[in-house]
Amino acid sequence: MHSIETLQEKIKKAIKSEKFDFKPSELYEPISYTLSLGGKRLRPVLTLMACDFFDGKIKNAIYPAIGIEIFHNFTLLHDDIMDEAPIRRGKETVYKKWDSNIAILSGDVMFALAYKYIAKADKKILPEVLSVFNQTAIQVCEGQQYDMNFETTKNVTIQDYLKMIRLKTAVLLGASLKIGAIIANARNHEKEEIYNFGLNIGLAFQLKDDLLDVFGNEQKFGKKTGNDIITNKKTFLYLKAFELAKNETQQLLKKHFGDTQLENNKKIKVIKEIYEQLKIKEHTEKEIEHFYSEALKNLETINIKDERKTVLKAFAEKLMVRDY
Repeated sequence: MHSIETLQEKIKKAIKSEKFDFKPSELYEPISYTLSLGGKRLRPVLTLMACDFFDGKIKNAIYPAIGIEIFHNFTLLHDDIMDEAPIRRGKETVYKKWDSNIAILSGDVMFALAYKYIAKADKKILPEVLSVFNQTAIQVCEGQQYDMNFETTKNVTIQDYLKMIRLKTAVLLGASLKIGAIIANARNHEKEEIYNFGLNIGLAFQLKDDLLDVFGNEQKFGKKTGNDIITNKKTFLYLKAFELAKNETQQLLKKHFGDTQLENNKKIKVIKEIYEQLKIKEHTEKEIEHFYSEALKNLETINIKDERKTVLKAFAEKLMVRDY
């Protein structure tokens, strides 16, 4: 098995070697700009990792992996418009640097380009690869719509939230792994288990992100904390707090969480104090551990020598042990 770092380097070089300097420049420059911002490249690395895990040829997975990364970045382009987010990975978002119309159109082209790269998979397996990719693309959009719905929906449950993050975030991690497994000609039950491994890791990953948004060290986390509280985002933390809070505490939580007039730092302080009082950090960590454990169970059901599972386990652990 190749190391995580080796696979990251392979995908970084592969993406860098692809040129999108076509005309009109207003359409293609934002695409080059977006892909140049980097990031962890988690999803394409997972595709290579799964292919390697099932003893496939990594070179056969490179183009589909690039397609997955282009698709992921397409979703970010459109998400930033909907969220009115001015910064992404420390740089101006495309709609801020150019404008919303350009961001929409460039995003549309990225969706088409993602298909172009995915379609470079071997013709024998292409129908299966496209089936997974199409279903995932639909689910990601469904997850985004649920996320937007939750902004105005009053009675969002924890199960509603878990369903939303499964669609918006986790399914793409699962699909990245499954496509790598398909390319390696893994057996059907192996493809399903590696998909479920990614799904559970994706759920744990998003919950960890939610936790770090409130309790994280800004320098380690890489972005300003408290944003979910400021924007009244109904994350697992808020929903669990609302479930556990009683009487005055629940009223206080409800009042301050939805208050758009309250000064940001004060709002964060009040909500965070309620979370600490209700031990929300511990409850969230327990939920993260649940999905992480389920992911490891998925991995254990695959009949491959334990030493080959080390890289995937290390990858999962790396996502989970991000410091506060």
